[in-house]
Amino acid sequence: MQTPVLRKGVVALLASASLLLSACSSDDGGATDESSAPSAAGTASSPAVSASPSADLAPAKGSVEVVKTLTDGLASPWGLAALPGGDLLVGSRDEATITLVDGESGKKTLLGSVPGVSPASEGGLLGLAVAPTFGADHLIYAYFTTESDNRVARLLYDESKPAGQRLGAPDTILRGIPKGAVHNGGRIAFGPDRMLYVGTGETGDTGLAQDKESLAGKILRMTPDGEPVHGNPEADSVVYTYGHRNVQGLAWDRQKQLWAAEFGQDTWDELNRVEPGRNYGWPEAEGRQGTSGFVDPVAQWKTSEASPSGIAYAEGSVWMAGLRGERLWRIPLSGEADRKPLAAPQAFLKGKYGRLRTVLAAGGDTLWLVTSNTDGRGAPKAGDDRILLLKVR
Repeated sequence: MQTPVLRKGVVALLASASLLLSACSSDDGGATDESSAPSAAGTASSPAVSASPSADLAPAKGSVEVVKTLTDGLASPWGLAALPGGDLLVGSRDEATITLVDGESGKKTLLGSVPGVSPASEGGLLGLAVAPTFGADHLIYAYFTTESDNRVARLLYDESKPAGQRLGAPDTILRGIPKGAVHNGGRIAFGPDRMLYVGTGETGDTGLAQDKESLAGKILRMTPDGEPVHGNPEADSVVYTYGHRNVQGLAWDRQKQLWAAEFGQDTWDELNRVEPGRNYGWPEAEGRQGTSGFVDPVAQWKTSEASPSGIAYAEGSVWMAGLRGERLWRIPLSGEADRKPLAAPQAFLKGKYGRLRTVLAAGGDTLWLVTSNTDGRGAPKAGDDRILLLKVR
């Protein structure tokens, strides 16, 4: 299998230098100001296009109900993916294991460990995704940190084998994503086009985000085999967008528009409407700057109120999990062609469950939400970490 590699071989050696260059030492942002409220704005570089609002327009004000705790006692959960039929796969960042969680009872079954993972600080076993062809090939995709890089691999899930031995050896489809002590990105997801999208971080080396030869600080788009997709901005590259700091949230709305959440440094976390080939500004711009050539975020938050990781789309809104902010944000979309927010973002569950890492659409008006209090930066309570089932509006 042909595996894409960086066209600059030196990039893989930048991990140690990147930490020295980083102005922020954690994925939780650096700001301490709690006073500013979140704000929403259109994308300055994409003028609004007149369109009829969709019939299922989100209400300006929403609601969240915690239906139940599906399971608890999880260690450093990060990636979450749903299998056909409703069961869940959850990965442990620090233990490098993948566990099957029954979608009804919450019963946990260890599938196995992912060899080659090198957990440290913000690195380890990160995003998970299930192939659209899972019914035929039983492939699970994972993004993880090794001793030398971040990479994406696929593993065969064989449910006929004993618990703990159900994962095949990783088949790497993309290697050479720069690694760092911080800002490894890590979210992966298959889009409506059945292609694999990957959010990466700039490892704290801010220059990598603007370097289109590097895979760091980007959103990548590739085939399930890790090859560049026809229609990518550059035919021989998996780079889809650039100028990102640390992308950990990817989701598509009903109109198949891709959204991404990323961590700011000291001032603004961002929710971005993703347009292929565009520059999202880091490190030249953080939050809305109105600078020509850069895409402004659709919504932004003080880093103390968000530090966003996973996002999901349900009931006409983007739902965003906050780590440092310890809350779930709801961003109702207008239904117009430019997908501007219909109203100001609204916060739920503030401080109730601690740090929130991953949110996943569960169908209709329901979401799965994963807490993140055992990752070394939270204050674990009895039962942490857990997966919650939410009913949302």
